[in-house]
Amino acid sequence: MQSNVKQSPSLFKSALSRIVSDKLSLIALIVVGIYFFVAFLVSIGVLAADWGKEVAASYAEPSSLVWFGADIFGRSVFVKVIKATETAVMLGIVVSMISMFIGAGLGMLAGFFGGLVDEIIVWFYTTVSSIPGIMLLVAIAFILGKGTTSVFLSLGLTSWVGLCRIIRAEVMKHKDREYVQAANALGASNSRKLLKHILPNVSHLLIINFTQTFDSAIKAEVILSFLGLSVVGRPSWGGMIDDAKLELGRGVWWQLGAATMAMFFIVLAFNVLGDALRDALDPKLKGK
Repeated sequence: MQSNVKQSPSLFKSALSRIVSDKLSLIALIVVGIYFFVAFLVSIGVLAADWGKEVAASYAEPSSLVWFGADIFGRSVFVKVIKATETAVMLGIVVSMISMFIGAGLGMLAGFFGGLVDEIIVWFYTTVSSIPGIMLLVAIAFILGKGTTSVFLSLGLTSWVGLCRIIRAEVMKHKDREYVQAANALGASNSRKLLKHILPNVSHLLIINFTQTFDSAIKAEVILSFLGLSVVGRPSWGGMIDDAKLELGRGVWWQLGAATMAMFFIVLAFNVLGDALRDALDPKLKGK
């Protein structure tokens, strides 16, 4: 039983070694690390603390004073992009955690207990998945109203179904294996078997899902921004892109370009990193 529990750290060490040895994956990891570090510096007030300050004329073009130009209020677009990095990282983390909590929780319960519990949970996620994702996302966002919390919840509550299905299937396979039977023979409770023995053996799926949900949440926020349901009180890349739809007619392209470029690099990096993690952590692909 102990040998099975100890396999997870070695698997993660092997995955990290594999990612570091691959140049493209390593670059993606560094890019993600830079974004997270910038978001941390913004959160503690070291960067972009005065993002709302007027530093140039309205719609000033990019120059040495304002690298990415200025918006309608004369605020630096570059500083707004930096501030919006905190919003994007926070959005990705919170949405991914909500998705993992609901998806992994329901999936583990359905796969482990089976029977009526499984039928109810399968019916529930089948019903949710039958509704077009964008319609469900917009409906929840409208019900909760505008605001940062609304965006976080609406995205988190619509992104868990895929993970739930995968975790359910994996738990159904693991619950009959020897190490779980050994724990059962020793009198372990159901919660201990789920959290102590089965969860570590499916945790690689949670990490892979995190990378996929993270960039999906950032892209989905743009859709909500176009519908007037973006975060409020702070800049976001989606909000900046939404503002640009009126600015392009006046030849003001720099806010759209800056926000799109910032989003492009982190989404691309997470996609590359997600593929690398899948190849490194998925036992079925090990050795390929």
